[in-house]
Amino acid sequence: MRAELENAMIAARSLPPEELPRLLGDLEELRCMAMARLIVPASPEERPNAELVDIDEAAKRLGMSASYLYRNHRQFSFSRKLGHALRFSAEGIASYIQESGPRNVLTPRRRAAMVAPAVQTGGSR
Repeated sequence: MRAELENAMIAARSLPPEELPRLLGDLEELRCMAMARLIVPASPEERPNAELVDIDEAAKRLGMSASYLYRNHRQFSFSRKLGHALRFSAEGIASYIQESGPRNVLTPRRRAAMVAPAVQTGGSR
C-alpha cells in the first residue's frame, strides 16, 4: 500500500462506526479526483510547454480579426477563458492551421507569425 494512504487505513480500523460514512465520502472524493485525471486530457494550463497567447496574437496567427475571435471563440477548442481574459493555445492554433488545409492557406504574414514570435515595436507618439 502507498505510504500516503497509511493514515486512511489506520482511520478505517480505528474510527467509531458513526464516523465511517464521512471517511468513505472522503475516500470516494479522492477516487473520483484520480479517475477524472485519468479520463480528462490535460488542459493547456497543466502542460508545462503549452504557451497561451492573447487575442491579438491569436488573431494575427489565424489571419482573423480580434473582434471575430471574441464573437466566435467557442468554435475553437483551443480557446480558454481565464477570468475575463480570452487566451488561445499556440499549439492549438498551429494544429488548426495545419488541419484546415487549402481553405486556410498560410499567407506570408501568418507564416512569419508561426515561425517567429511577435516583435513589439516601441514607437513614440
